[in-house]
Amino acid sequence: MEQVFDVIGQTALIVLVIVGALAGAIAGAIAGRHRAAYIIAGIVGAVLLPFILAALGLGIVVAGSLLGIAVIALIGAVVLLAVVRALFK
Repeated sequence: MEQVFDVIGQTALIVLVIVGALAGAIAGAIAGRHRAAYIIAGIVGAVLLPFILAALGLGIVVAGSLLGIAVIALIGAVVLLAVVRALFK
């Protein structure tokens, strides 16, 4: 796990949180309810996917540029937000 932090660094972790929060805020605004839950789910999804990819041996994907990390964060946030949406529906 420490290896993932070394790879993505603090700046990337901040990017992950920001992208997740933005994705969650947009999803919450579209849904019109449970906004805080969507923001939290977006952040969790955005931060979790790089760790999952690193655990699967795809750390090179995580070690890409900040734009690449932001795209991975967005994918993780959208996937988890879809799960949350299905649960709240």
